[in-house]
Amino acid sequence: MESRARAFTLYELLLTLALLAILATLALPSFSILSAKNRQTTEINALFHAFHQARKESIMRHRVVSLCPSRDGMTCAGTRDWSDGWLLFYDPAGTGWPGDGIVARHTGSKSVKVAANRRLFTARGTQKRTTNGTLVFCDRDGRTAAKALVVSYTGRPRVAERRPDGSAWSCAD
Repeated sequence: MESRARAFTLYELLLTLALLAILATLALPSFSILSAKNRQTTEINALFHAFHQARKESIMRHRVVSLCPSRDGMTCAGTRDWSDGWLLFYDPAGTGWPGDGIVARHTGSKSVKVAANRRLFTARGTQKRTTNGTLVFCDRDGRTAAKALVVSYTGRPRVAERRPDGSAWSCAD
């Protein structure tokens, strides 16, 4: 009994490669959208947890705690663009200057634009209300819908996929 070597023909190999190329072409845009959504969610979660931490620190330590946008991870940028990152710091004088009391810092993703209607958010514990406001998160390439992080007067954040009137968020907000 003779054994024959089994192999693919050139035709079978080319057909298989062509099918793989077609499937990869169809899957790549979906992967790109999924990747953009994950980066957007990561940035939202980072600020979401920072607001909770600011609230907790201000209540526990009876200190004013602030969040501001930062480009260098050491000072506040003084802008409403939070895309480069942010600082969480103790702010006893309420000046918006981090000084030595930086609690946390975060470097933003280059593919996510974060715009806020505030330059500084301050948690004042149980003394007074917290700074409220909205941060809008957009994919720079427009692959995903914008989402917002809405911070209430009590300092509690929530994620909103639509405005209160039902319309979509835009990156110009």
